[in-house]
Amino acid sequence: MSNHKFTNSLIKETSPYLLQHAHNPVNWYAWNNEALALAKKENKLLLISIGYSSCHWCHVMELQSFEDEEVATVMNLSFINIKVDREERPDIDQVYMNAVQLMTGRGGWPLNCIALPDGRPIWGGTYFPKENWIKALEQLSNMYNEKPEEVIDYAVKLTAGIKNTDLIPLNTNQKEFSVSQLHSAVQEWKQNMDFDLGGRKGAPKFPMPNNYSFLLRYAIQANNSEILEYVNTSLTNMAYGGIYDQIGGGFSRYAVDKKWHVPHFEKMLYDNGQLVSLYSEAYQATKNELYKKTVYETIQFIENELTAEDGAFYSSLDADSINTKGTLEEGAFYVWTKDELKTILNDDFELFSQYYNINYYGYWEHDNYVLIRKKSDKEISETYSISTLELETKVETWKKILLKERSKKERPRLDDKSLTSWNALMLKGYVDAYRVFNEPHFLEVAIKNATFIYTKQLQESGNLNHSYKNGSSTINGFLEDYATVIDAYISLYEVTSNELWLTTAKKLTDYSLDHFFDEKRKMFYFTSDEDADLITRKMEIEDNVIPASNSIMAINMFKLSHYYSNSYFLKTSEQMLHNIEDKVLKYGSGYSNWLQLMCNFAGSFYEIALSGKDFKNKLIELNNNYIPNKLIAASTKKSAIPLMEGRFNELETLIYICVDGACQLPENNVNSALKQLKIHF
Repeated sequence: MSNHKFTNSLIKETSPYLLQHAHNPVNWYAWNNEALALAKKENKLLLISIGYSSCHWCHVMELQSFEDEEVATVMNLSFINIKVDREERPDIDQVYMNAVQLMTGRGGWPLNCIALPDGRPIWGGTYFPKENWIKALEQLSNMYNEKPEEVIDYAVKLTAGIKNTDLIPLNTNQKEFSVSQLHSAVQEWKQNMDFDLGGRKGAPKFPMPNNYSFLLRYAIQANNSEILEYVNTSLTNMAYGGIYDQIGGGFSRYAVDKKWHVPHFEKMLYDNGQLVSLYSEAYQATKNELYKKTVYETIQFIENELTAEDGAFYSSLDADSINTKGTLEEGAFYVWTKDELKTILNDDFELFSQYYNINYYGYWEHDNYVLIRKKSDKEISETYSISTLELETKVETWKKILLKERSKKERPRLDDKSLTSWNALMLKGYVDAYRVFNEPHFLEVAIKNATFIYTKQLQESGNLNHSYKNGSSTINGFLEDYATVIDAYISLYEVTSNELWLTTAKKLTDYSLDHFFDEKRKMFYFTSDEDADLITRKMEIEDNVIPASNSIMAINMFKLSHYYSNSYFLKTSEQMLHNIEDKVLKYGSGYSNWLQLMCNFAGSFYEIALSGKDFKNKLIELNNNYIPNKLIAASTKKSAIPLMEGRFNELETLIYICVDGACQLPENNVNSALKQLKIHF
């Protein structure tokens, strides 16, 4: 027997975010045909409210408005109210986010949009306090009842504007890409770089993994020490900062200040997957032990908090948790008071307080501290006359003690749905960590997750599904699902030589071309041609916290063109980059994954083929080196993959280095093979 006063139709959903609203007095619907048909039948405006499970301000607006009966009365009387989990339905989020940005110049979550019964938007915004929300809804309802023709006219114009954004025209001016273009893009970008603290100037600061991945590559290929130092400053301060959980590992979504100190405390799978890849690459390039430690601790966090028994990864941990007073508070699980720490750590408190800045530098608010580092282990050990080894032992002990103490607190909520695209980003993180550190466990986890995607999310008809929960695979996949899985499977092939992953990547690419590709514009839509129509089909081109699905697909096709000698893939990849070339060069930080592709075209790009029974040992040796301008193919036997044809030799393991369709003489020694490579531009 339910003891809830209210229950709405969201009780039938699986999304943790939608279920959080199932007992609101608001008569919520999920986005479905039933709700949309009802709006048309009753001629009511749609109230579309979009958020996600770990969103702090979404919880605030729920508490103030959606749990309030006065607000619910207004909403239920005049609107068909639809709740959307943006992580489950990024396609809906894209359309209405675009609308709100066009109307207000800004966006964010919670995202609230009012639309005509057919879905065309007329008004929107983000967070609203209760009184403002009621007033706005009453005015909109009155306007629609009294002057419907004006409202409809506005919706027509706004919808036309939405349709025109993100649709990329075909660029027929096709000059060759050059290294000078890369220099120019980075020079433009430098104006916004914070060379003192890392990241973008000012606050808030987001850890944009692909930005640093590109800049690391550029710095090394262009021999640019200034940019390399900037990358190292950014990565060091992120790992030292409060944005990184100094006790339990793993990164929060962003820092609200400019020194990476106080985070928005939610932890997202997609951030951590990409940051594992980034810090692994950075270790490979620099051999900085801090980066290795960050990878291992982040992976430990993933396994402790976000990993299911079947190998799937969960989506996120909430920012909010119950504090000692019994109320929901952002960051309550992660922060400490000075008195708490003194009691827990006793004689070690003084050294601990210097190491993690329990002082003005680490102070947040309400007597709470967010742990943040400022000095390296070497600096601390020299200042306090303690050996580095002894300090490391103490730090490990502190972490265990505080982790145990923290486990007594109320835990943040878990969003336990598994999204295919985010799983693929974490899968790639594990593959990259294995490639760099040769840790067998990392590969085991990667294969288990890749198998989960292959057996649960890949359907008989060749399509991927987007979401998985409680044994059920749902929601036809979006381009981001295909792009990230293809990318991860190519990477998994490169470290295992298991051709299943490469051939599946090729099949998924063929499927994407059949169902997502606009032949006229030579770009991919975000949604499949088999999905129900929204008011428009969008093309995702800007690299954000997660790179654009189009940029990932363009790189995938570039790589697959080499494996399969497929000139159509290569030409398409090149055309996609030409289509947005102007944007890439003007705003590098928003197109950094496209810049990775430009590096491939502007400089030398190598195919490294290893064939023979001992290829694994040679591959491990090869992967000790940071070589960003290459792909790897490998086999212990004869292979039908075009890049591997005719390479196999029963008697010895050989390494072939090829560039622009020409191969040098094979080598059986890794160092000799490396001499055939030119990493710098």
